[in-house]
Amino acid sequence: MLDALDSNYDGTLADVLQATRNVTKRYPQEYYRELDRVGGYPHEFIKDAMAAGLGAVMVPEEYGGMGLGCREASVVVEEIHRSGGTGSMIHGQLFMMGILARHGSPEQKMNVLPKVADGSVRLQSFSVTEPNAGTDTSKIQTRARRGGKGWIVKGQKVWTSRMDHTDMFIVFARTSEAPEGKPFRGLSCFLVDKREVDPKQITTRKIDAMFNHHTYEVWYDDMEIPEDALIGEEGKGFYYLLDGLNAERVMIAAECIGDGKWFLETAVNYSKERVIFGRPIGQNQGVQFPLARGYANLMAADAMRWKAAELFDNGEPAGAEANIAKMLASEASWELGFHCQQTHGGFGLAVEYDIERKVRENRVFQIAPISTNMVLNYISQHVLGMPRSY
Repeated sequence: MLDALDSNYDGTLADVLQATRNVTKRYPQEYYRELDRVGGYPHEFIKDAMAAGLGAVMVPEEYGGMGLGCREASVVVEEIHRSGGTGSMIHGQLFMMGILARHGSPEQKMNVLPKVADGSVRLQSFSVTEPNAGTDTSKIQTRARRGGKGWIVKGQKVWTSRMDHTDMFIVFARTSEAPEGKPFRGLSCFLVDKREVDPKQITTRKIDAMFNHHTYEVWYDDMEIPEDALIGEEGKGFYYLLDGLNAERVMIAAECIGDGKWFLETAVNYSKERVIFGRPIGQNQGVQFPLARGYANLMAADAMRWKAAELFDNGEPAGAEANIAKMLASEASWELGFHCQQTHGGFGLAVEYDIERKVRENRVFQIAPISTNMVLNYISQHVLGMPRSY
């Protein structure tokens, strides 16, 4: 039914897609439904996904990975979502590989990337957001100072996803005060091996959310990490962050594309089968038109996803395209989720149909990793050249 949206999958993309499907077919929607019911974590799925190399798509070949790009990685998370699952438990590792592979030291890459590639190490968490510093990253209050083993980190983070289920993580902290007029200078990235940190120096609290996401509030209480935990140059972490966030936006766009396809297929199939007043409800334009418009919007978002991914993989500026792809895809999938639920009527609210779960999971993309309003701010300022509004 959605052949036009699959037209880009050939060659390596097709291989990655098939490798992903070989894993997802073993984890039907009932698997995620049960995890959602009990608040469980998909340990089995992640283990199989890592064994299949899905977490190492962007790891360079010299470190045991596939050596592929954002395009191929986006196919992995898209297919997970299209199968009825959620890519949130793996997408962090995919885009963080880019930060480490592009900006990490030779020693960091040699020590970590092969272990990530073979699945023996989980690198799942990116600790950036704080209670009083969300989108305005320049205002973060977590500090890292030299001392102890090398660095001592103190501060509080929030919305650090998968923190209780990771071996290593990246934390963002200020190492010096920002010069006048340059608020993002003095911020640094650190690669932390959680297994080697004194447990008393990290406290986590799971945040109950509207969907099964496993995200945490984290306190670093003078956490001691080695000197070589620093990624790249001290004080330039914000620019590494931007590099990683462009890849993350492409991943999120792909997840929304996957959700959109799931909503479309589910709604169209049901509209053909459900007969009311002696005819399939899909024969009614009131059912057809919202789904047709949603399909058109999804195709437009998908085209921008591919453009953003290509620019990123070629090392070209991709900020505008990545942000636009995320915005268009999140809006298209949210609209399709609504109409999928409407098409099913009362059954759209039933847990056994999985629609209400997928709608709840999709809702976050209107907010994170960047809200629609902030995307519009970016376009206004950086693309259209209008005055900064915030």
